[in-house]
Amino acid sequence: MEALGEAWHLFLEGQYFEAHEVLEEAWREAQGEKRRFLQGLILLAAALHQAKSGRRGLRNLKKAERKLLGFPSPYLGLDWRPLFEEARRRLGA
Repeated sequence: MEALGEAWHLFLEGQYFEAHEVLEEAWREAQGEKRRFLQGLILLAAALHQAKSGRRGLRNLKKAERKLLGFPSPYLGLDWRPLFEEARRRLGA
């Protein structure tokens, strides 16, 4: 999935809003478990964007956690767990 790779690079560059936008396009077309996984990443991007903007993103982080937990890491080739743990540290969760 090309969008996932592009979003991952944006995550690594700290461009969370942009990652959110890329993932949202893929999410619209996805179904089933893939759709739930992408939604979790979108919520994670939103939480990190809020933290970067000086706002608390804990609500989105908790929503992301509910979507992502249960998926292996890596999933669809993305080792998402370290990014999630970094978000937890940044947001003091």
